[in-house]
Amino acid sequence: MATNRQAAASSPWRAPIVLAILAVLFVLEGTVRNSMFSGSWNTALAILNMGLISAIVALGVNMQWGYAGLFNVGVVGFLAIGGLAPVLVSLPPVEGAWDAGGPRLILSLLVGIGILAAAKIVYTRWRKGWLVALVLIAGFFLFRNLFDPAVIAIEANNPARHGNIGGLGMPVLTSWLVGGLFAAAAAWAIGKVALGLRSDYLAIATLGIGEIVVAVMRNEEWLARGVMNVTSIPRPVAYEIDLQRNPEFVDFAAGWGLPVAEASGIWVKLSYMSLFLVVLLTIILLAELALKSPWGRMMRAIRDNETAAEAMGKNVTGRHLQVFILGSVVIGIAGAMMVTLDGLLAPTSYNPLRYTFLIWVMVIVGGSGNNWGAVLGAVLIWFLWIKAEVWGPALIALLTGPMADGPLKAHLLESAPHMRFIAMGAVLLLVLRFAPRGLVPER
Repeated sequence: MATNRQAAASSPWRAPIVLAILAVLFVLEGTVRNSMFSGSWNTALAILNMGLISAIVALGVNMQWGYAGLFNVGVVGFLAIGGLAPVLVSLPPVEGAWDAGGPRLILSLLVGIGILAAAKIVYTRWRKGWLVALVLIAGFFLFRNLFDPAVIAIEANNPARHGNIGGLGMPVLTSWLVGGLFAAAAAWAIGKVALGLRSDYLAIATLGIGEIVVAVMRNEEWLARGVMNVTSIPRPVAYEIDLQRNPEFVDFAAGWGLPVAEASGIWVKLSYMSLFLVVLLTIILLAELALKSPWGRMMRAIRDNETAAEAMGKNVTGRHLQVFILGSVVIGIAGAMMVTLDGLLAPTSYNPLRYTFLIWVMVIVGGSGNNWGAVLGAVLIWFLWIKAEVWGPALIALLTGPMADGPLKAHLLESAPHMRFIAMGAVLLLVLRFAPRGLVPER
């Protein structure tokens, strides 16, 4: 009892202390140059920008887990789906691709949707499994007869440079919203199938579906060039080279005593940071309003006791589908933002360790059920994840310094880059031991 009261009394100070420590670390990263810190504001801001995007992803996962108790282990899949949006929306159309197979590709996709709808109608009306199977098998051959020739024609169109369908040439900020819509559509389809399952089965289903999404992106070259990647994705901010050629910006950089190349990098990263903060704060505002509304109280009641909520007439599966879609929309927006920041879509880079496990660590460390906790945990864990790659080898070198040269010392030094995994595990264990509800617990 006394221990619980002491923990409750200290918790209001925990978040400001962690935030202050994090701010000091970023200042040190930007100003101090040694073996521990880079001494570059470009590096500090780059870490911060990816931390802000990770915070948005963590908010989406927090909605699903913290609000409704849905264990989504396919976060990487929704990020990848959102990442498709800048390619399909903002890139200019590929010359010749649409004429080669565009109309037939659209027709095949519409036929595919129609086949699924027909199977649903057949099952609803006649409840005959064999009849549904017949519709799906016949529809599959019809779909492939339309889809395959269109894909072959598109991929054969200038494959060295393109080989994909291209985009619509729309503003890149539009693609962020479209990325959310893509993820919402996928979440609806997945949720209609998987949300009726038990929580452990839901985790397995989302894990498998996430891997399927990434595998499709790697192999469907017509969509986003597969493993050949898509580059030159438009930016919502200025390019460094344009700033360096601008006499006014050159004078501005000289006024701050900075080389123009360094100043242009800082300016671009600050521009991205401003956009990311606007998106992050808007999502937090909407999430907080939803959490404190009757809908939010109902979601937490369902999370805490599904049986009691269902006995009171609540549609548990329907509400789970709602929050699953909402959380996936947020993740999809973050996926589009991430591709825009990188200027590159590389399907092979979607690693579940980075884009699922690490996001879950952020949510748990920050405090599931608390939106501000998810943001704080995301920025903190991302900073530690990046710096552990530098601090780990330095720590191992320090510890092995007194040791005699030999196989053991060589093995420890070679294993130093893997210290980031040990560091994340240690942070997670410490938080679970001393702050089981996270750094900023749910109120």
